[in-house]
Amino acid sequence: MNNSYALFFDIDGTLVSFKTHEIPDSTIQALTQAKKNGSRVYIATGRPPIIITNLGSIAHLIDGYISTNGALCYVGDELVCCQPIPKEDVMTCVEDAKEKGYSLIVVGRRDVAVLDPAGDVYRIFRQMLAVKEFDKASPLSEVLKQDILQMTPFITAEYEAELLARLPHCISGRWHPEFTDITANGADKGKGIITMAKHEGFDPSHTMAFGDGGNDSSMILQAGIGVAMGNAIDTLKQQADYVTTSVDDDGILNALRHFNVI
Repeated sequence: MNNSYALFFDIDGTLVSFKTHEIPDSTIQALTQAKKNGSRVYIATGRPPIIITNLGSIAHLIDGYISTNGALCYVGDELVCCQPIPKEDVMTCVEDAKEKGYSLIVVGRRDVAVLDPAGDVYRIFRQMLAVKEFDKASPLSEVLKQDILQMTPFITAEYEAELLARLPHCISGRWHPEFTDITANGADKGKGIITMAKHEGFDPSHTMAFGDGGNDSSMILQAGIGVAMGNAIDTLKQQADYVTTSVDDDGILNALRHFNVI
């Protein structure tokens, strides 16, 4: 039996600990061995490229990226797919954020804009997730000239449903109770796996996906084997083929051993 897979990993809460903001040593060792055994390693994250900055210890192992929840996929410098949000939906969300006064991250093809009237982006991304790159955010007027790949409004799940009803060309994936990621219809991590499989030439059924949040649901269901971390939300655990231990308790190492990948 061929136990080499195309492996897809979420970042926050899956590869990177929420407690230490680092990749556990056991995970680094596991991915190194998986690569030696013939598996490929891909990132599947809600983060835009500008803030994919916490993977230095495994950067040499990574074969490709599904970023912004599948809206932007790339291998090295080669663009695999780019799915922008229609501008009318972008402006509906931006104007709503300004009117209601909630924080909003707007991800363009090259740059990112941050509206943070309540300080939520600073509090969660800089203080809780140790993301400093939003200090380099560009003016909203400049970012809106680019294709917009993702919007992250800091709103409740209840208001999310109301807002999405006014964004007919969009879907949403929530991985944190205080915000959600909005992308164009057809842009999610599960479809990113299909797109990457076509580009890279591997069988989508011989894939394994690891995640912990709501925005990981599509890839957990799409992958040949879907693995939920021990720290994952209950819904994802119910959808997964296998539930491993937490990111801080050797979860990736234990899962790869369970399936004889290493």
